[in-house]
Amino acid sequence: MKKIRQQQLCKPVTPELLVSPSSQDGDLGSQCPEDRGNWTGRLDFLLSCIGYCVGLGNVWRFPYRAYTNGGGAFLVPYFIMLAICGIPIFFMELSLGQFSSLGPLAVWKISPLFKGIGMGTILIVSLVAIYYNMIIAYVLFYLFASLTSDLPWQHCGNWWNTELCLDHRVIKAGNTTLPVNISNTVSPSEEYWSRYVLHIQGSSGIGDPGRIRWNLCLCLLLSWTIVYLCILKGVKSSGKVVYFTATFPYLILVMLLIRGVTLEGAWKGIYFYLTPQFDHLLSSKVWIEAALQIFYSLGVGFGGLLTFASYNTFHQNIYRDTFIVTLGNAITSILAGFAIFSVLGYMSQELGVPVNQVAKAGPGLAFVVYPQAMTMLPLSPFWSFLFFFMLLTLGLDSQVRTETTRPAAVPGTPGGSGDPLFLPMQFAFMETIVTAVTDEFPYYLRPKKAFFSAVICVGLFLMGLILTTEGGMYWLVLLDDYSAGFGLMVVVITTCLVVTRVYGMKRFCRDIHMMLGFQPGPYFRACWMVLSPATMMALLVYNIIKYQPSEYGSYRFPAWAEALGILMGLCSCLMIPAGMLMAVLQEEGTLWERFQQASRPTMDWGPSLEENRTGTYVASLAGSQSPKPLMVHMRKYGGITSYENTAIEVDQEIEEEEEESMM
Repeated sequence: MKKIRQQQLCKPVTPELLVSPSSQDGDLGSQCPEDRGNWTGRLDFLLSCIGYCVGLGNVWRFPYRAYTNGGGAFLVPYFIMLAICGIPIFFMELSLGQFSSLGPLAVWKISPLFKGIGMGTILIVSLVAIYYNMIIAYVLFYLFASLTSDLPWQHCGNWWNTELCLDHRVIKAGNTTLPVNISNTVSPSEEYWSRYVLHIQGSSGIGDPGRIRWNLCLCLLLSWTIVYLCILKGVKSSGKVVYFTATFPYLILVMLLIRGVTLEGAWKGIYFYLTPQFDHLLSSKVWIEAALQIFYSLGVGFGGLLTFASYNTFHQNIYRDTFIVTLGNAITSILAGFAIFSVLGYMSQELGVPVNQVAKAGPGLAFVVYPQAMTMLPLSPFWSFLFFFMLLTLGLDSQVRTETTRPAAVPGTPGGSGDPLFLPMQFAFMETIVTAVTDEFPYYLRPKKAFFSAVICVGLFLMGLILTTEGGMYWLVLLDDYSAGFGLMVVVITTCLVVTRVYGMKRFCRDIHMMLGFQPGPYFRACWMVLSPATMMALLVYNIIKYQPSEYGSYRFPAWAEALGILMGLCSCLMIPAGMLMAVLQEEGTLWERFQQASRPTMDWGPSLEENRTGTYVASLAGSQSPKPLMVHMRKYGGITSYENTAIEVDQEIEEEEEESMM
């Protein structure tokens, strides 16, 4: 039935005078692209968004940011920034995607002058996808290494260990043999990460990548293979995968939480994690940190939310879903902090050192500290496998963002261990890229979506081979620092301003009314118009003022690498003026007239199905015959539904506004 309706809508029966020259060229003429697809169940979209937002950052970044910025007091600016920036921008992206059923590129039919925003988004996503899969490769490496009765990072004495290696069991053996100063010693897990997994001693810096680590290369290949198989059939396959990847991490997290709070000394870590220090609230840095955590953890600006929403039915209740996902993400972060710091408290007691000496952010926590903690537990390979399997499921369908300020290096690790931007959801990344390009060329690429997805995966895998070398971590840090920093901020700020100022707040709220049956209230309007863009602008200025050259522990990047990174970040910003130039050149008239014409929505902007089009969107689809989509509903389904009543109300509002403007 769906196929028949689609074929009927694709028949070009519009009178020639109503068909634009571009549509006569064949794009909308004789053939119709294959079905774009939709979520196969109501929970598919919701679980995909949860999996997209809840990720690696909930496990280590939020707890670390909390205790370094006032402990429990950090929750005050965190939830305020969630209300000002997180929820409104999240809802805006979902609304754009669901209303248009288009990806991050084609959605800019809303204002072709700013199509460069979509181009910048795709560039950012592509760069991040290259190295994010390398993080998943590291997780796979540790996952396989856990399949043993004796974890390889448990003891010193291996070929990769140095004389500085000191086993924690030796520390606990007796205070008489404990060195007076252990600051110059290195744990077995630290040397396993730096000297065996990375083999970073084989590289002198970013200009000397060294040899390819073939074990890491194979893990990277496996990582890309898993991602491709999961998105092979688009949302019809990835939508089912998230039933597992979005829920199973919660099961493991609860297991780790229960095990953690039952350990001796767990209260030390939890107390350290939650002790409120309200004097921190007087520092602007804490508020900036809270805003950055919200901004990046929800994944706005990467096109993933917009892409997921574009596969919804037109009347999906994304208003409800917005609050479920954003608040669920915040609660998960807080619970993850209990699970992580309870174990770190146990480590603190076992090692006889303060909690702040074992709590490190980023890979220092994921690949050094927590693996070391696993060696202290009974059945350590079992808990290690569970931990890294949880990271794998989080990494495949979630994201992590990080700030531009960098934590201290892991002591004793050659080159240290920064806090790479472990960014978002590989399912979402690939679905965003593929959807954006296929929506732009639907008649050529949509029938070959599986092959096109394979080409993208292979291309990004080949570009990521530099990360599997002995100096690959230096390149990963460079990509982390610049691929999605200020460029992402510029993209989101511009999107917010274009939707509210160029397209118009009234028009945007009317579109939401068509979908949901009600208009956004004063809270969302105030955030979209003033609060959200002003806050993000402050974040952008702060990041520029506090700019720091890239570094990895004690290693300082050369000037040419810094220049390359800055250029990489600027490229996504330059896509915006480049897109504006292309749009203006395609119009006719004076320069001002070209700008005006290019800033207006295209004729076919609006809901993708004819029966959902009302008001100004009536009969603007190629092949549309009915004067009112309401008649389509009555003819096909009989009677008038609540959404048709909404359509009538919207039509009446438009007519009243037109009459007022004519008077």
